[in-house]
Amino acid sequence: MTVERSFVNGEWVEFKETFASINPSDTRDCVGNFALANAGDVQAAIGAARAAQPKWAAQTTQVRSDILQKVGFELAARKAELAEIVSREGGKTLTDAAAEVTRASQVFHFYAGEALRYGGENIASPRPGVNVQTSREPVGVVGLITPWNFPIAIASWKLAPALAVGNGVVLKPSEETPGIATELFRILERAGLPAGVANLVNGPGQITGAALIDGIDALSFTGSVPTGRKLAQTAVGKMVKVQLELGGKNPLVVLDDADLSAAVDCALNGAFYSAGQRCTASSRLIVTDAIHDQFVEQLRLRMRTLKIGHAMKADTLIGPVISERQLDMLQRYIAIGKNEGAQLVEGGRLLERETPGYYLEPTLFTDTRNDMQINREEVFGPFATVIRVKNYDEALATANDTEFGLSAGICTTSHKYATDFRLNVKSGLAMVNLPTAGLDYHVPLSGAKSSGYGPSEQGKSAVDFYTRTKTAYIGQ
Repeated sequence: MTVERSFVNGEWVEFKETFASINPSDTRDCVGNFALANAGDVQAAIGAARAAQPKWAAQTTQVRSDILQKVGFELAARKAELAEIVSREGGKTLTDAAAEVTRASQVFHFYAGEALRYGGENIASPRPGVNVQTSREPVGVVGLITPWNFPIAIASWKLAPALAVGNGVVLKPSEETPGIATELFRILERAGLPAGVANLVNGPGQITGAALIDGIDALSFTGSVPTGRKLAQTAVGKMVKVQLELGGKNPLVVLDDADLSAAVDCALNGAFYSAGQRCTASSRLIVTDAIHDQFVEQLRLRMRTLKIGHAMKADTLIGPVISERQLDMLQRYIAIGKNEGAQLVEGGRLLERETPGYYLEPTLFTDTRNDMQINREEVFGPFATVIRVKNYDEALATANDTEFGLSAGICTTSHKYATDFRLNVKSGLAMVNLPTAGLDYHVPLSGAKSSGYGPSEQGKSAVDFYTRTKTAYIGQ
């Protein structure tokens, strides 16, 4: 089988070692073998970005904008083809994969516009005869580490703003989904991005990711809290600017006055779609007494209608989880929930399909307390718990009683409670009568508490991370 190469200094290069990407819907299917970058290879990529960055930063904003536009147009034109790659190696349904490719296209178009719009300001000085001007300058070389659950969307919303404002870039995608990252870099090359400006190095976090922290000026990471904390500690010691988007234990509050059918829809989507493998998934369903039993029964009935199977089949609604390691982790948490006294009321069984893969029934526990391990730790998969509470005040307190703070939602017809929740829930995202998962590309994304660190991602806010502000004082 042909080895897919990494992209360094404008060339597709082979390294001594390789690793395989396996289709989680059919483990007999090897998506490809990929060149594994070691620490020296990563440093070569950083060196290439360092050498190319000044000339890229000196390009006109129109040149940078035009290249990003070309990337966006090719992503859109090849949506179906690229969605098959995402689905095959990431286990996403074709519908979800196509939507993600569309999102990546939108992101590149958005930052093609921002390349022309970002800038500084004139500020009046309190001193006579002095003018003050601020300007934005690229930070230099940026390291990007991206996860497997949104392999092209997250790579795009890091790459596009970094490039738009004139940085050099080295991307380390997840070793689970290197194929779509490789294709994205082919698109960047065809769009005319100068050699060395953006570089791709593949490999596991403990080898390739760990090496990326040396020699860069900024690091943007999306992944687990433990890994993010380690990277942040190292980055601070090296005076590297850092941005982290980490995990969640996201609450969805359902009040007595909620539209029950709509609330069940929100829970079903937020907890189980994309096999629950979203940082913003609804993992804690906090439901008030009067509606609790009806909500659980309707949710169970709806869960039984979910079609689980090969991600590339047209009628599949939920594909497999990403890997055997992820499947084993989910089974451990199911056992933990049972041992803690929670009631497994739906799902939780391994499934066999026509092809060997990592298939798990969506899992629902009731009779849980917020201090249980299954309600304290992130369980990344189709796994949700129900917590019964007396009223809104207890629901809000329970929602906030977590180390995480990424997304939180409420289902209610009360303007009073919706407003109070939006203002007082301790999370970066607040959803009202919507699933906790589901983001727009032109607005900020950031988490509170252990769910995020550093400037926001996405929208105009991304420019804050990928630039430094210079203040100039000008005497007359």
